[in-house]
Amino acid sequence: MFPTEAPDDQAFRMQVREWLHRNKPELPMPSTETADGVPVHLEWERKLHEGRWAAVSWPDQYGGRDASLWQWLIFEEEYYRAGLPQRVAQNGIFLLAPTLLELGTEDQKERYLQRMAAVNDLWCQGWSEPEAGSDLASLRSRAVRDEEAGGWRLYGQKCWTTRGVYCSHMFGIFRTGTPEERHRGLTYFLIDLKQPEITVRPVARLDGDDGFADVFFDGAFVADADVLGGVGQGWRVAMATAGSERSLSLRSPGRFIASADRLIDQYRSGGAEIRDDQRLRQAVADSWMAARAYKLATDGTVSQLTSGGNLSAEASMSKVYWSELDVALHETALMLRGADAEIDEEWMRGYQFALSGPIYAGTNEIQKNIIAERLLGLPRP
Repeated sequence: MFPTEAPDDQAFRMQVREWLHRNKPELPMPSTETADGVPVHLEWERKLHEGRWAAVSWPDQYGGRDASLWQWLIFEEEYYRAGLPQRVAQNGIFLLAPTLLELGTEDQKERYLQRMAAVNDLWCQGWSEPEAGSDLASLRSRAVRDEEAGGWRLYGQKCWTTRGVYCSHMFGIFRTGTPEERHRGLTYFLIDLKQPEITVRPVARLDGDDGFADVFFDGAFVADADVLGGVGQGWRVAMATAGSERSLSLRSPGRFIASADRLIDQYRSGGAEIRDDQRLRQAVADSWMAARAYKLATDGTVSQLTSGGNLSAEASMSKVYWSELDVALHETALMLRGADAEIDEEWMRGYQFALSGPIYAGTNEIQKNIIAERLLGLPRP
């Protein structure tokens, strides 16, 4: 608890802490990317929804609590402080939902948000393709107009689809214009994956989990009512989602503060050879300070948003920072573990996942180009 918090926020923090203490599941939980693990996480996230904790900052009518962004940050701090895992529903709740709330129709909000919060629907992201990753405007999957049916037919392939094999729905971008139009010829669709014209093929990671999927479209149908933001507006809508993915929603400071606190505990419980190693001591201190710096930066972001501002290229700065912080935290933890690092499943799995941070949500190389051009005003090379 921070002494600068308003009394209402302090009361909210204690309410969150007490509820999580009474209701949290047995830890550690299994992977969110296995057939055995997903049902366990769904049961937990349904309990979160029943307590109206699944999406605290959403309007009450969609299953939220009408909590402020400050209170959402408090919830996230307490959630990770309790040792709880990333959410299996995170792509829907933290990426799609903010975009729906900003740009969706009332019909779309009514049909999807409650079911998303209750994990009745699980959403995956359909952006990357074999020939389009960081250069999203080069995607080739296409949507063809079906006037008679009142919608669109989808063709093509999406790849690196996180948890795609376990999901019921996808938010995806398809080309409705010509390839020459690049980002101006794209449309953002809300897609039911349970169609015979869609094939989902799991892609196993090195650890054996089906963490990804290739998704193939051969005439799958999407009604006009499931176009988000308007035909041809896919780039604008996608950038709204990317802002959530790279900045506030997907990676809250609470996650990194909890990891840094665990790191401190591990350092303190180590032997004299660890505490006397100045290099290790400095690495632990740097990680702890970096996690707090990210919290302070996020507080600034929330202040900006609650004062009527918005985020654009600043989200790229956030993404570069938290992804590099995540790697540094886990590398430091593994250094502390020494020869036992490889058998420390919690830190090792976290490290393996952290390595993907500089790649997903737009590679850090691309984000640095955005920062250079749009924030610093530097010329293109």
